[in-house]
Amino acid sequence: MSGPAAGTAVAATTTDVVCLGESMVTFLPSQPGRLADVPSFGRGIGGAESNVACALAAAGHRAAWVGRVGADGFGDHLVETIASYGVDTSAVRRDPVRPTGIYFRTATDRGTDTHEVAYYRAGSAASAMSPANVPYEELFAGRVLHLSGITAALSGDCLALLRELTAARPGRPLVSFDVNHRPHLWRGGDADASVLLELARRADLVFVGEDEAEEAWGIVGAEAIRAAVPEPAVLVVKRGSAGATVFASGLRPGARSSIAGGAESAGARSSSAGGAENADTVTHVPALHVDVVAAVGAGDAFAAGFLSATLRGLPVRDRARHGHLMAAAVLTVPGDLTEPPARDHADRLVALDDDAWGRLRLGPGWTAADRASEEVRTP
Repeated sequence: MSGPAAGTAVAATTTDVVCLGESMVTFLPSQPGRLADVPSFGRGIGGAESNVACALAAAGHRAAWVGRVGADGFGDHLVETIASYGVDTSAVRRDPVRPTGIYFRTATDRGTDTHEVAYYRAGSAASAMSPANVPYEELFAGRVLHLSGITAALSGDCLALLRELTAARPGRPLVSFDVNHRPHLWRGGDADASVLLELARRADLVFVGEDEAEEAWGIVGAEAIRAAVPEPAVLVVKRGSAGATVFASGLRPGARSSIAGGAESAGARSSSAGGAENADTVTHVPALHVDVVAAVGAGDAFAAGFLSATLRGLPVRDRARHGHLMAAAVLTVPGDLTEPPARDHADRLVALDDDAWGRLRLGPGWTAADRASEEVRTP
């Protein structure tokens, strides 16, 4: 029987966030250039959901990562490295037949024409995840279950699993879903667009980039995205250097509630849409000025920062600001993961007035600063 058994009791919540997805060993170039020309690579880890788990654990939350890796050295490295961030990896399964996925990438920004990524993940252990072989008790043990559209693209079984996990059922934790549209992973046609829209509409909290919504769904603008994804209680539209727009509603018929209150965001530029009985609170939070070292992992870090602040019951503006700060921490280092700013440091920055927030410019090493004023300078 696939999926959780009917009437199965949900385990007592001992975890803040459970993240499910594929993590891979990533090989980072020793110097810029084409993959054909790079002489050597350093080893790291990469995976949207495990990135979120690591960032949350480093920020002081109880985070777990659930995945499937090969019974090989790369699988050992992944589990040990993710656990070293304080993430619970006890529910990770080992596949005796299929390998752990790996990939190589160039040093250039993934948004440029010269960026290359070579994936070796077809037939990986993670692609064999299905409703029949995941530990449902562990997946439902957290306050939040975080998923992404990447998993849905790995195989038909993985898609079936995400449909099971996003299905409405009593006792389901809040489902956080990052659209994470990756066209190269899908097997052609328009199936990816409809699948990602379907999954997003079944979630409670959704993250989507304005650019990927246009690419996947042909939808332009934050308001139009909200119209296409009306069900989630919270929709976060990431707009790159323009910031983020958050739609939050506990009033809309059929909307599923957040794990914490604070939909009203004092001090932010907000408006209501849809009428008094059907209203969204719409909050726009500008992005920070960041001296970017490498534009990788920022979306995962933003999600982690937003989730961290959500778990703490902070207002929407502060959730988005914590997302921006967590993203800035990753943008100012070479890899996908880094130590986030201390909570009290981040809270001081989040509390700045709009003018001071707009004057922040963050560069390498900013997370170690002791006082918010040390980062405030004119861009």
